[in-house]
Amino acid sequence: MNTAAFFYGTLMTGFDRRRRAGIEGKLRHRRRGCIRASLYDLGIYPAAIPDPDGCVWGEVYEMDDPAGVLAALDEIEGYREGHIAQSLYTRHLCPVQLDSGESLEAWVYFYNAPLGGAQRIDSGDYLQHVRVR
Repeated sequence: MNTAAFFYGTLMTGFDRRRRAGIEGKLRHRRRGCIRASLYDLGIYPAAIPDPDGCVWGEVYEMDDPAGVLAALDEIEGYREGHIAQSLYTRHLCPVQLDSGESLEAWVYFYNAPLGGAQRIDSGDYLQHVRVR
């Protein structure tokens, strides 16, 4: 099983969502990177959708207990394996281009519901967007 996860929203450093979910001690920060996607502001959290021309910035973490961490993340993100139509986000293994120039594959959660009038975050960087919002 792949042991890397990519966070682009409220699971990144600066938010306390990992700690509240009880997974903080099972994750080791690796570095910053970018996935091919577009990012949208849903109000209290962001949504990424695959886009070959986009770049969404986030953080890559190594998971010490991949099965346990992914189970907790699935719950947080509303992902129901085998029930995609009922899932708020879906989990995919995707390439991540690290800021060091390396690339790796990591688990990423993509939004799986209508975006409505959500504002696109052109920078692809949720932390930067929250600071100026």
